[in-house]
Formats: sequence, structure tokens, C-alpha cells
Amino acid sequence: MKKYKKLSIGFALVLALIFALSACGGTPTTSGGGSSAPAPAAPADEADTGSSADAAAATTEFKYGKIDIPGKDGALCGAPIYIAYDQGFFAEEGFDVTLISADAETRKIGLNNGTIPIVNGDFQFFPSIEEGVQVKVVDGLHNGCIKFLVPKGSDIKSAADLKGKRVGVDEIGGTPHQVASVWVEKAGISAKPEDREVEFVVYSDGNLEIEALRNGDVDVAALWDPLGSIYTEGDDAEFEVLFDLSTDPTFAGKYCCFLYASTKVINENPEYVAALLRAYHKAQEWISDNPREAVEIISSGKYSAIEDIDLAEGLVTSYEYPSLHDHQTGKQNVEADVKYFVEELANIGYLKTADPAAFAAEIYYKVDLELGK
Repeated sequence: MKKYKKLSIGFALVLALIFALSACGGTPTTSGGGSSAPAPAAPADEADTGSSADAAAATTEFKYGKIDIPGKDGALCGAPIYIAYDQGFFAEEGFDVTLISADAETRKIGLNNGTIPIVNGDFQFFPSIEEGVQVKVVDGLHNGCIKFLVPKGSDIKSAADLKGKRVGVDEIGGTPHQVASVWVEKAGISAKPEDREVEFVVYSDGNLEIEALRNGDVDVAALWDPLGSIYTEGDDAEFEVLFDLSTDPTFAGKYCCFLYASTKVINENPEYVAALLRAYHKAQEWISDNPREAVEIISSGKYSAIEDIDLAEGLVTSYEYPSLHDHQTGKQNVEADVKYFVEELANIGYLKTADPAAFAAEIYYKVDLELGK
């Protein structure tokens, strides 16, 4: 095992003002530009996968023209992007989409100037908005995709058992860290570094986090899917799930990943944003109805590296992508979920706002989906 660097965080908390990249959890290392101009042709190893979108692009006159959407980070929870592209839902709504790689800075610039109209991300995005990034939450994408693992037979059974323990995370201020902080605070344990009741230890890679848990360097590993599921599957698994974002009462039934639209685009062309959301909604419903086929498309199209189709299908199902009926009936209240997480993050000092309710109302924008139909 390659030697890794462990950073023990026991002093001042540094809020990482970056963007949650699909689920949420991926962090692309290459920038694909945030321009509305046509993207360069992909190299041979990134060439088209023969998707439905290719055929549509050859025959469709696009109402809204060319558009870049960050969608090459490989995160499984970004499935609606891949399916909307592959099945032609973006094309149906008038967009000639190019999926690009885009790091946090590229997304920030693109959203602020409107050349990247929409991204998916979780509530880790909220501090960045507070610091001036010009985006609005316009919808929910899916439910939980984070798990905390402990060795099998561990004495740690609940949040209350984390006092004095070490928790591995991918970054301070990142979503697993924020989730763990909210979780322990609700159990009466301070997550603030100065109180030294919980120690958060940073690892640059989830596999290094697993190795640290195996070696006893941390007591708990807070991980993005699919690692949280891969290492707990089967009778011979060496770890077990302590916490599941999709089922824990603090978070269950709430969106953890949202869709964020450029404020500039919303102000200049709300019809454009409405059309984009309709494409996402079609993809979400398609995944909800066809989780197995969605995973097979994502795998064969190399949108995400999937080694276990059954496991991936289970994860996609657990994310509870909403159907069109769910959207129409308001099964999940996006605005209420935004307010809930703003309040929770403000309670533990991750947001500076003195009025969480007002901040939540400010950052949420309800799109009229009838625009442009």
C-alpha cells in the first residue's frame, strides 16, 4: 500500500468554499471550459458512445442551441445527467448538449457568467453561495449517497459513541464532514475543533480512508458511495454501516443533492432554465421506472465506472429519483429541505448568516415549468 499523508485536524475549522461535484462526491481533475461555444472533439478514448443523443443531434434543430453541462466526473448519483443526454431528453427540450469535465473554479466562473447554466451539487454548496457565488437552488436531484463505516464488531453503535473518536473524511468543510458534524451535534457532542470532542482526519482518497480504518488510524470512515457499499457487501465483509444518509432519521426523506442554476441565466431567460429542468425530470422518471437499464446504460456508455451492476442498481434505487408524479404532487418539498439544511449548518457555525430562514428563501428559486412549452 502506497504511503499516504494523514492530516489531523485539531485546530481552527477552515470552510472549504468549493463546489460539491456530484454528490455529489466526485472531484474532476481536468477543466473542460465553461463556454457556450462548441467543445473540442473528444480524443479517441473519450469518443461518443453511440448514444441516442448522437442520433438526435444529427437530425434536430435545437431551440436553445449548444450548451455545456458538467457531466464527466463519473459519479453514479449524477445518473440523470447521463440518462438525459443518452436518451435524448436534453435534445427533446431544445439543447445540443456537450458533457464536459469542470473543476470547482471552472464551475464557479461558468455559473457567474452564465456560460454554465446548471450544475448538480449538495448542501456543501451553501457556504459558497454565502460568499457570493451567483447561483440559486432550483430543484432537488436525489436522496442520500453517504455512509459511515466501522469495523465489524466495533463498540461504536450510534452518534453518541463518537465522543473522543477519530472520523475519516475527504475534506474539512466537505459534505461527509458536514453530515458527520450535524449528526454528532444532534447527539449532544460538539463537532467544533476547539472543543476536541471529535477529531476529523483528512484523506485525499476514499481508499486511503478505508486503509486507515483497517489499520485503526481512524475509528469511523465517512465515505461517498459506492465505497460505503462495496466494503460492507457479503458475509465476509470486514466493515459494517454505522450511518446511512438515505435512512438515518436526521436526513431520510430529504434531498441531499440539488440542482443549481446560474442566477444570470435565470434572470435573462427563465424559459431556458424551465426547459432544462423538464429534461432532468424526464431523466429522473426514466431512472425511477428503469433502474437496472439505467445502470446498464451508464456502464456501457462509460459515464461511470461500474464493476457490480447489482450493487449499482441497488444504490440508484436507494437514491429515490423522483417521478414526474412526485414532482407534480410535491412529494418532496425542495424549499423545505433547503431551509432545513441551512438551519442545521447555521446551528453548527458552517454558515455565517444570522437569519437562516431568510437566507434559505433567498437562495431558492421556484421555476415555472410551463415556460416555453
